Amino acid sequence: MSDEAGNMFREGGKLSLLTMASRILGLAREMTRAAFMGTGVLADAFAAAFTLPNFLRRLFAEGSMTAAFIPTFTGYLAEKDEEKAKEFLSATFTVLVALVLAVVALGIAFAPWIVLIFRSDRSETALLTQMMFPFLALVSVAAFFQGILNSIGVFTPSGMAPILFNVCWIAVPYLVGNAFGNPARAMAVGIVIGGFAQALVQLPAVLRAGWRFGFISPRRALRNPGMRRVLALVAPTILGMAAYQVNFLVSSALATDAGTGALSSIQYSLRLQELVLGVFVVSLSTVLLPDLAGSAREGDWGSYSDSLGKGLRAMILVTVPVALFSMVVGKDIVTLLFKAREFDAESVRLTTAAFFWHMTGLVFIAMNRVIAPAFYACSDTKTPTWAGVVSFGANILLAVVLVGPMKGPGIALALSAASAVNTFVLVAVLLRRNIPGASRAVAAAGRYFLRLLAFSVLAVAPVLLARREFAQVFGSARSRLVSAGLPLLLDTIVFAVIGVGLLVISKDEMAALIVSALRRRRGRPGRG
Repeated sequence: MSDEAGNMFREGGKLSLLTMASRILGLAREMTRAAFMGTGVLADAFAAAFTLPNFLRRLFAEGSMTAAFIPTFTGYLAEKDEEKAKEFLSATFTVLVALVLAVVALGIAFAPWIVLIFRSDRSETALLTQMMFPFLALVSVAAFFQGILNSIGVFTPSGMAPILFNVCWIAVPYLVGNAFGNPARAMAVGIVIGGFAQALVQLPAVLRAGWRFGFISPRRALRNPGMRRVLALVAPTILGMAAYQVNFLVSSALATDAGTGALSSIQYSLRLQELVLGVFVVSLSTVLLPDLAGSAREGDWGSYSDSLGKGLRAMILVTVPVALFSMVVGKDIVTLLFKAREFDAESVRLTTAAFFWHMTGLVFIAMNRVIAPAFYACSDTKTPTWAGVVSFGANILLAVVLVGPMKGPGIALALSAASAVNTFVLVAVLLRRNIPGASRAVAAAGRYFLRLLAFSVLAVAPVLLARREFAQVFGSARSRLVSAGLPLLLDTIVFAVIGVGLLVISKDEMAALIVSALRRRRGRPGRG
């Protein structure tokens, strides 16, 4: 089992580097967007126009592939019947393309009426919506390719895809300027080109793996047993994703009522949280799903529970220290990354407050990225869906209660608390199923959480003591690289040295497993 876990961490580490690069470029992407459009009418029109294509991307791409396609395709791979597998791929490709093209056509046709729900410049919003809707078709095909590659244990091309997307988003406005009339339209073109790049970069790897597919008759595609299984599995997922988006819309509306800057500060904070999640969490959950699906299919519940337990402890090892450290040094992080031009001291204050409360939920969001795939691996998409609905209700209720006394930070706290509710619901259901070894794995994760929390408190205490001294020495510098960057660097060094030291002294098994996996990877010649 140690070899399997080591491979999981090696693949996760490789994908983590690519995902980290993508998240950093995502940050640069937001900076580019702000530089070209600021927060004016054009920026509002662009944000409104991208909302619907991006929402549908989550349904057709992320939700469908993770919850339905990968578990079904891994089942065909286990049967080692290549013809059945290729027939399933052709059926999926046919239905997916037909469905997204129909949605794209409807989106373009009805854009002038769809945008009536927004208060932005409606003519510009409608045009931008029409320009960006083809992105949905391209990114859905890219997700299909990613599902194939992830199922056979190939992750690097999928990690490259979002990097290229961000590069296109950033580069096109600089390359074409106002050739399309304004920067928002140039950025819309960049998004569509980015979607095409996401699909194109993965296609060669799919072909090298020997998988061929094409269009078949719709009736034949819908009769395919695997396709029927995918449709049955994805239906509740779409419901859950739709609930999440409604959740986001309601939270945004409440943030708008919380005062000037509340909504934007929450969005900046979420961008930072996504950066942290992308460094490790998303990658490990992507690598973990095929392993869990294989164990569940074979009835090897011992291996299933072992993988689940290791995944949970790995998430805890990363997120608990990072969350606590970020809560302490959040102001320096926000200042270093964002403070410039229109982003003033008040913006820093608002964003730091939201970031503090967002980070309290980091560990629960990370654990959900492991526990939900554990249900998907058993072809159960209903449980994560209704757990998400419960979480949605908790978030709205808490946001309504907390927004009055806490303003924007109250909405951030509500989201973190709702993530905790989602985790506890999923764990409770998992334990009720009496899967061999599952209760032991969850209990071990709970004990590990308390241990890492204690280690993190010990490591962050010297940082708290040193911050006042750092502020006196560097705080008056004009450059934020000095006033915020140097204290953050020194704080990070202190925290990392003490934290790693505690892990070494305690002979932490999970940390040793990750280090061992990385050493084996470096020791193999010819590996990139």
